[in-house]
Amino acid sequence: MNTDPVALYPALAHVVPSLRALGPAAEPVSVAANTILFHANSACQGFPLVLTGEIKVSRHSSDGRSLELYRVVPGELCLVSSASLFRSAPVSAQGISTKPTSLLMITPSVFVQWLETPVFRNDVLGLFAERMADLTGLIDAVAFQRLDQRLAATLLGRGQNLALTHQQLANELGTVREMVSRLLRRFEREGWVELARENILIRDSRALRAVAHG
Repeated sequence: MNTDPVALYPALAHVVPSLRALGPAAEPVSVAANTILFHANSACQGFPLVLTGEIKVSRHSSDGRSLELYRVVPGELCLVSSASLFRSAPVSAQGISTKPTSLLMITPSVFVQWLETPVFRNDVLGLFAERMADLTGLIDAVAFQRLDQRLAATLLGRGQNLALTHQQLANELGTVREMVSRLLRRFEREGWVELARENILIRDSRALRAVAHG
């Protein structure tokens, strides 16, 4: 796996100050899985450039529910962090590593300097366009797609045997556990899944696919 920052983020070959000029400030930071990298409503401490691993960015409600917005993998940029730094405003979501992750944390002052480099600025603005398309799709799913469709789609593509709790699925879907449990029991009655403790066995992926597509 290539962990060279410039190979993953080619625009870094043109930024001023360069990574080399930043010295120790540009050294990679390694974190374990499930490390919170930034909290919602807190000041942005820097702009993350993921070298290995993955960051999940989510919004959380006061009653404990959460909704995943997107994930940042090597070579991608974080919309929430860049928006916060653009506006000098608090971060609007939480970022947490989903696996052991290595990243560069670029300070806000350096990020602002890098924006003066056209190729880097264009990358960041391109990110906004890409992430807005992702978030528009998420909004459409939440606002217009039935929960049973979204649940069926979430179960697909993970293999036949899913080590997932009902609460984990509820968090992914931005709903409450009781609703997910009710729908899973319905899926089980139809013979599409088999439920066990913290495990879901897919029995009929074709039927789930039909539900997911409405």
